[in-house]
Amino acid sequence: MSSYEALAARYDALTTDVDHRRWADYIEKQFQKCPIPIHTVLDLACGTGEMTCLLAERGYEMIGVDQSQDMLAVAAEKGRQVRGEAPIFLQQSMQELDLYGTIDACICCLDSVNYVTRPADLRRAFDRVHLFLMPGGLFLFDINAPGKLRGLDGGIFLDETEDTYCVWRADWSERRKICTYGMDLFFREEGGLWRREEEVHEERAYELEELEAYLYGAGFSKVRQYGELKLRPPGEDEQRIFFAARKEMIEIHG
Repeated sequence: MSSYEALAARYDALTTDVDHRRWADYIEKQFQKCPIPIHTVLDLACGTGEMTCLLAERGYEMIGVDQSQDMLAVAAEKGRQVRGEAPIFLQQSMQELDLYGTIDACICCLDSVNYVTRPADLRRAFDRVHLFLMPGGLFLFDINAPGKLRGLDGGIFLDETEDTYCVWRADWSERRKICTYGMDLFFREEGGLWRREEEVHEERAYELEELEAYLYGAGFSKVRQYGELKLRPPGEDEQRIFFAARKEMIEIHG
């Protein structure tokens, strides 16, 4: 079963520990550091559209892109309830990003970059984001740090709600630089019966220098690293690291 096919409908209930409003506040602080006004924003790998819709209600013109049809179905339903301009949702992979026009900023949240497990695909994704960004625009994303992914090896974790039970095990491959999550999902159906599904997710550990090289190679300038939801550089043992990269402004000489 493909990633999120079974999980999509219950994803939000299983991730209530994510403070999306705090994330949105942080994103807006990063927007304020930009040399251009931020109005049109791409939420790349938007998932169920929680951040897309939250920023739409804060007045941004939002485009949500994700490759999972099941996650986008949930996102589209949320989008219909947004007060103000409803987001646009598109089904695309990161490396095949194709927009109708330019954007002022692109965000990619909750370690979605780690889910691109082939470096060539990630370099292509960075190229596509750079292509559609306005000069001076911002590309903001976060990753699970390599040390965090290595440290998950052999761990068994449990998430549950009243009608969903998810147990998952993490296995790290040093050769592949990939952490694999094997998930067993149990869903309570009408009548009290339980249905079992399985999913496999993978995250690649990218070194910080590697990502910087990809960003500069795509044409970005002024690449900065930040600690988790902070405006200062990451600490030595930071578990989640943010990258902020800008597209160079065009200089006009009279």
